[in-house]
Amino acid sequence: MTVVGGWRSAFFSSLPLFISLSSLLFGLGLELELELELELELGLGLGLGLEHLQMSVTIDSGPHDGPDTIVPENSSKRSIGERIHSTVRAFTTKDGLVGDYDYAFLFRPNLPFMKKSKRRAPFFGLQDRMPVILGLLLGFQHSLAMLAGIITPPILIAGSAYFDTETTQYLVSTSLIVSGILSAVQITRFKIMKTPYYIGTGLISVVGTSFAIIPLASKGFSQMYANGMCKTADDGTPLPCPEAYGALLGTASLCALLEIGLSFMTPKLLKKLFPPIVTGPTVMLIGVSLIESGLQGWAGGSGSCMSRPTSGDYMLCPSNAAPHPLPWGSAEFIGLGFSVFITIIICERFGSPIMKSLAVVLGLLVGCIIAAACGYFDSSGITAAPVASFIWVKTFPLTVYGPFILPLLAIYLILMMEAIGDITATCDVSRLQVDGALFDSRIQGGVLADGLNGMLAGLCTITPMSTFAQNNGVIALTRCANRKAGFAACFFLIVMGVFAKFAAAITSIPDAVLGGMTTFLFASVAVSGLRIISTVPFTRRTRFILTASLALGYGATLVPTWFSYVFTYTGGNRAKAGFFDAIVLVMETGFAVTAFVAVALNLGLPEESEDEEIESLAGDLGEREAEERELEMRGGSRGYENGNGGLERESFGTSKAEEGKELK
Repeated sequence: MTVVGGWRSAFFSSLPLFISLSSLLFGLGLELELELELELELGLGLGLGLEHLQMSVTIDSGPHDGPDTIVPENSSKRSIGERIHSTVRAFTTKDGLVGDYDYAFLFRPNLPFMKKSKRRAPFFGLQDRMPVILGLLLGFQHSLAMLAGIITPPILIAGSAYFDTETTQYLVSTSLIVSGILSAVQITRFKIMKTPYYIGTGLISVVGTSFAIIPLASKGFSQMYANGMCKTADDGTPLPCPEAYGALLGTASLCALLEIGLSFMTPKLLKKLFPPIVTGPTVMLIGVSLIESGLQGWAGGSGSCMSRPTSGDYMLCPSNAAPHPLPWGSAEFIGLGFSVFITIIICERFGSPIMKSLAVVLGLLVGCIIAAACGYFDSSGITAAPVASFIWVKTFPLTVYGPFILPLLAIYLILMMEAIGDITATCDVSRLQVDGALFDSRIQGGVLADGLNGMLAGLCTITPMSTFAQNNGVIALTRCANRKAGFAACFFLIVMGVFAKFAAAITSIPDAVLGGMTTFLFASVAVSGLRIISTVPFTRRTRFILTASLALGYGATLVPTWFSYVFTYTGGNRAKAGFFDAIVLVMETGFAVTAFVAVALNLGLPEESEDEEIESLAGDLGEREAEERELEMRGGSRGYENGNGGLERESFGTSKAEEGKELK
């Protein structure tokens, strides 16, 4: 690891000021409107006008609080003087600063005895005028909603590479900064000159460090320690391995070319090649494999103390020298994690709109308060941390590690399909069209930006980025799809990252507190996969693909060493050994083997004919009717528990029964 030279450090240290100023200018309404002007020049002004017309009609429907002058901005070009006048008015008038927005709506809790307001807050569309204070407030809310997802991957990956506290703090800071910068790229939306292609979506499509890279990093780094690429001490203790992290960054940057190339294909073709039957089980396996690391941290940590040794420096967690060390799995650690978990549930049940979107962060905050009061915090890292940090303060040797290539290609396919789904959801909650040429251009620009972000993130010393879905929930709750809130979120993320003391405070949080939070986050990833699977019609073909892919995926997740002894090669041919290592890494990474099996079966198995589908449906209905008759002969009935705690007989709809008889 090296420190950047003086001139480069001075140059890049000025970037936060430039980016902050740019974000603020966007927030004040001084956008250059490059996308709008280019679309008008290319003849797409009609489509954009229809989009704004649709927004204005939706805004005016139904009662709402707020100013009656909330209308889309004028699509005509504005002079510099008009822009300056608009900025001055925004900061010198009540309407510009505060407006008539019902701010209490964001903070009104959902308590049983409180009367709920029947009036809805106004909806702020993509280009609508909105007060400065509201834009900053909602942008801060977006940044906090992303916070937990951004800081978790670098902390876990740094632990897998056994980095010291200083390097871990740097990775957390860099993750925040890079997320802010690359989110601004997605939100801004640039047009590639002399082509019909774009970079970015032009929506509040924020990006953060991907969770999908965590299980691959853990498996790959363990393999590197086993084959000698990473060094260990004389007593077998693993030493920090920047070479492993550099290999992950270099290989990830190279593999990002796959997503960049696929971005120029039509969304319809991409969905045909990689349908939900492929992406759904893969995303679910990512979440399932991550829950293990979350629970390990919840019980005290995932290091050497897990085995509860009877001697050495790690008899207690996180180490014997910690302020309040305890054996792994102690009741105190479990209680700390539950304080986070229960707070998240309480916020979801009784919280205001802003509390619901920040439930994970609030749970982490409550856990930190309890941990600090009980003496679990080690403040030495915060004291020793520098005041400011930025990208490239630390660097890593970039290399390409062969065994990483196949799993990373699978990851980028997953990230691409996630981006398509998230962008579609963002258009939906932003009240924009979800079909047509403009929508397709947003998908193309978003996928291209996602691939470029993966490459740029590696060059900025951080692992690949992915489009975050949780901010769609923030848009739906706050009824604000305005890009100014998105730029404000980017500004706050960059400020958090530059302020290194903030990252130091994050890395000093006890493992049990982080474990309670990350377990919830990782389970939400698995649920996202289930949601994708639920969109698939369950025919004989899709059931077979799911069964075959999940059989190997779940097996590799539950028994991760099942393929470790298949290849026994011990020769000196490094290429051959690397090829075998790549196969082992894929077969022992649950989501990777699931992805490859699902893709192969989806392309290889023919679609069912209409007669086969009818026969399958009739067979299913016949089985259910036979089971029903058997239960009746036994004097019982199949039922389910209703909402009042009683049992009700399950009713198969009349149309379904008649349909089954006709089919048979």
